Amino acid sequence: MADVVQYKLERMVNELDDLEKRGLFTRQEIAEIVKQRRKFEYRLKRPSPLKQDYLAYIEYEKQIDSLRLLRKKALARERREKGNKKMKKGVSDFAGVSRILDVYRLALTRFKGDVELWFQYLEFCKERRNGRMKKVLAKLFRFHPKVPGVWIYGAAWEFDHNLNVVAARALMQKGLRVCPKSEDLWVEYLRMELTFLNKLKARSVALGEDDGSLAVKQVDAGEKQWREDNQDLFMSIEDGEGKGEGRDEENERSKKPDYFQGRALGILQAVYGGAVMAIPSSIGLRQRLFEIVEATDLAQSEDLKRQILDDMKRDFSTVPEYWEWLAKIEYHVSERSPSGSNVSQLQRAIKVYEEAIKYVPTALMFKSYINFLMAEVSAEKGEQKDSNVSSLSENDISLILNVYEKAQTAGCLDEDLACQYVSLHLQLGRIQEARNLAKKLCSGSLASAVKLWTLRASIEMKCAEEKSCPPSKDDLSSVFQLLKNVLRRVESSAAESLWLLAIKFFAYSKSHFDKLLEVSLYSLAKGSVNDNEFSLSSTIVNFILQKDGLQRAREMYKRFLALPRPDLALFRTCIELESRLASVGNQDCVTTLRKLFESALAMYEPDLSLWRDYYAIELKMGTPETASAVLWRARKTLGDEAGFITSSDL
Repeated sequence: MADVVQYKLERMVNELDDLEKRGLFTRQEIAEIVKQRRKFEYRLKRPSPLKQDYLAYIEYEKQIDSLRLLRKKALARERREKGNKKMKKGVSDFAGVSRILDVYRLALTRFKGDVELWFQYLEFCKERRNGRMKKVLAKLFRFHPKVPGVWIYGAAWEFDHNLNVVAARALMQKGLRVCPKSEDLWVEYLRMELTFLNKLKARSVALGEDDGSLAVKQVDAGEKQWREDNQDLFMSIEDGEGKGEGRDEENERSKKPDYFQGRALGILQAVYGGAVMAIPSSIGLRQRLFEIVEATDLAQSEDLKRQILDDMKRDFSTVPEYWEWLAKIEYHVSERSPSGSNVSQLQRAIKVYEEAIKYVPTALMFKSYINFLMAEVSAEKGEQKDSNVSSLSENDISLILNVYEKAQTAGCLDEDLACQYVSLHLQLGRIQEARNLAKKLCSGSLASAVKLWTLRASIEMKCAEEKSCPPSKDDLSSVFQLLKNVLRRVESSAAESLWLLAIKFFAYSKSHFDKLLEVSLYSLAKGSVNDNEFSLSSTIVNFILQKDGLQRAREMYKRFLALPRPDLALFRTCIELESRLASVGNQDCVTTLRKLFESALAMYEPDLSLWRDYYAIELKMGTPETASAVLWRARKTLGDEAGFITSSDL
């Protein structure tokens, strides 16, 4: 290893002598450069050098070469001021770049699969223009033919920097044969061909061979009528056969199709056909191709745009994404519409969505329709998209509500859409309509929708509070009966919001709160427990502790613990409650704590944190013998995983 490194350093002697002779670096600086290069060379000679070792070496050499160039420019400026001749190029002018290229070559020999490193190498070659681009690109194509970005990069270099359109086209076509499923390749190939045609068109215009562009040439209707009325003003002064022959020649020239427009249309049709055949299921590709066709604005492109839209409707009429995109296209079509069109942007988009809900009658499609209306109607009024709907006009509100009614009729109202429907009435101040609608929806297919029931319950509670404050017994009984039916039917772990709402509302009605506790006991007794979900029992114990005190909370948690398989969150709540009392010297609580831990471990023995808490309590409130016994049991149960129990944080 040392011999190889020493040999490489000796080959740098001529370069270093040249740097010192020219006055670009001092002897001390050259010694430091040699020292750093030796370190980098030793790193690269390790059995398994890292990618970062190569990159660090390259970055160091780039900085050295940049400093050399700056000092060379300063020295050349001083020589010009003194009237001396320009410095000739020496060995040091080429050695730095050559060394960087060698390090890149070594890195890529080891890390052939790193595409990013290949692109860094190519960027350096392109920046320094050292003539290695084609060789490096050829290697890159050989190692990574399945990466579309490789072909795009190579074609872009041939097209933009090497000015070789034939080579760029050949690369893109070969890339499409190797990666026919790449959307980016198809799109970039089309952009390249159209860019080339635009350049040819610009050249033709500059040479006076053509005076148009690829865009449609609009002729003012008034100007056309004036020309027809004053046709004699444009007749030739000469009379006879020559006049007729000249007019016939001019007419033939005007009827001759534009070469560039015809060529561009042919390319568009060919690329579109090939792309659809290669990736028939990609809606994103067709959208991008349509945007390109629309941007070119060719005189004959309307048929192609219509063909793309027809094909997309045929292939993607059941995809909501297609209809959302089409609605946006139609909404912004006003710039392309005739000036006499009476159809507004919003009406065009609504027509699309009305057709969409026939092809795709789903909740997702109706949500997209409603979100579009809410956003665009507000935008038309110059408001923020999240502005209050109460500022909308009656026509706008009627339009949005009509969509909700269609979704309800089609059976496409899911839980979220139904909640939005009811909330819209609430935002409009129509509380009674919202109340009736929520009641109707909760009695249908959404009878188990917790969010909708929560919204309905909140509306009923609000109506009861508006009648009298506090609510009357009849109103409380009505709301309780409503909640009782759904709470007994729905799993407690899935009805967190509904339980919290009920607990808060009946907190100051003892009779109804006690009845609610009985419902909770029934729900917990029949339901399954998941430790990652909402713990109803723990929530109720904490609420009673804050409201009625410790004794009442103890009574309640004992009732919960008597149920089949109490959840772990309840045990933790009870342990925390008792440990607070035990910390102030209540020995009875220490005994209760041990019982709680033993009960919890009987059901949740593998829980690491439970053993650690038990051990910490014994260290703090028990004896060394009891703490050692808990530790021994934990190690026996958990094995090696119990090692953390003796960590320094206890």
